[in-house]
Amino acid sequence: MTGYSAPQMPISIRHIAVVAAVASMACGIGGCGTINGYLASGMSDMIPQWAGGLPADAPPRPGTAKYDEFMRERERKRLEPAAAKEEAGQPSSSGLDAVH
Repeated sequence: MTGYSAPQMPISIRHIAVVAAVASMACGIGGCGTINGYLASGMSDMIPQWAGGLPADAPPRPGTAKYDEFMRERERKRLEPAAAKEEAGQPSSSGLDAVH
């Protein structure tokens, strides 16, 4: 039994074609994932609000001119002084008394 070897199966054209088809599909699916990553960032802005898109008051996307303007306006509002508040000890001018 020392010289025994298992019989070799010949590689057929059909076997090579199946392996090539599976490899081609695997590469195609991987390519779709990268393409969809680019399309999703732009297409999501096109979805209407009623269909689950961005709300009307959502801030603009980073990297756009509107975003830079939005950030400047936000910073300006942050730096302006707060409105004067009434003193805490003074009753409000609503004229309603506490109910006991």
